[in-house]
Amino acid sequence: MRIDLLGVKKEDLPAVWADLGMPSGQAYTKGVRMVKTCVGTEFCRFGTQDSTNAGIEMERTFENLFTPHKVKMATVGCPRNCAEATVKDIGLVGIEGGWQVFVGGAAGKSVRKADLLITVETTDEAMDASILFFQYYREHARYLERTYDFVERIGMERVRKDTIYATDADKEALRERFRKSKERSYDAWLEGRAPVNTTQFIPLTPIDQVTA
Repeated sequence: MRIDLLGVKKEDLPAVWADLGMPSGQAYTKGVRMVKTCVGTEFCRFGTQDSTNAGIEMERTFENLFTPHKVKMATVGCPRNCAEATVKDIGLVGIEGGWQVFVGGAAGKSVRKADLLITVETTDEAMDASILFFQYYREHARYLERTYDFVERIGMERVRKDTIYATDADKEALRERFRKSKERSYDAWLEGRAPVNTTQFIPLTPIDQVTA
């Protein structure tokens, strides 16, 4: 379950999160945002794949990880694309008999249809392809370079060659580096309970109000 809370003061956030007992989404960082999903096979007559549970798995796999720029993801249960997976940095599109994994999409000031990375049969295979691309992007993109700029700069042929068509050893190395990062990841907002410094969660003072 997700709850959007807008307008809460920064200094009140730790108490709100403590009362809710829920982790915070990463809304403003250069990292992974929450995964958007459609209702998939559970609640839609057009659904071909369980996009809801795939989205939950994707969010748990990638949450709290930092990237060169923000990364938006989505999963949809059929090509009707209700969660707009084909304009996300990583998107899973359910089809009859499997998943299509798309990367490098955008729907901001400019719109870019994502490129098809691979078509697979199982959710596990789709997640693995997503991990390979995600880690490759983290290691090779420039700082503040979104995935859509990254794939256009180096080309999808190279992306596929270095990820899904790489040697087993190279793919496993990407997975292992991803696993190490994930093992060390944590919800940074939990520092609200024990701030690293005393000013971490106090209101910022405008520069024109600072006295000499």
